[in-house]
Amino acid sequence: MRKDFGAKTEVYPMPVFIVAAYDEDGKPNCMNAAWGGIYESNQIMLCLSHGHKTTKNIKASGAFSVSIADAKHVLEADYVGVVSGNKVENKMEKAGLTTVKSKFVNAPVINEFPMAVECKLIKFNEDGICIGEIVNVSADESVLGEDGEIDPVKLEAITFDPVHNAYIKLGEKVGNAFSDGKKMM
Repeated sequence: MRKDFGAKTEVYPMPVFIVAAYDEDGKPNCMNAAWGGIYESNQIMLCLSHGHKTTKNIKASGAFSVSIADAKHVLEADYVGVVSGNKVENKMEKAGLTTVKSKFVNAPVINEFPMAVECKLIKFNEDGICIGEIVNVSADESVLGEDGEIDPVKLEAITFDPVHNAYIKLGEKVGNAFSDGKKMM
């Protein structure tokens, strides 16, 4: 038997993205954004309120990075989501986050998060949908597998649980995409 819950924003897994951009003076700011995902094969989509400092920075700089929050940095990821850059000027410093400028776009890459997607702003819709072209994906060598690619187990990405307001660590492999289903053919 199934239980109905009505119309709610409950989707699993819900990514925990840490979105960063420079302001007009070149100072980085970031925020936690759970509503987003891949839009096209080379694009990412984020749902961001117009009032966020990071949103203003993205519009001003034309670029942003999206770090994948990990289990090792849950406190930092949550802090940048509950504190506004409009009210706390040194929010990233207080979170203990440092950045390096992307080699590909005018955006900061946060050193503490081991994976980042570096993007050029394509457009910002009236309803708060931000679409960016993925220009580069970078990862710390600590999260690479033997094949030289990003290892999701080593990455320890977290997902947001909107029902229980919790973060959950991802990482266990349970099957092979584009392969296991063929056994049913």
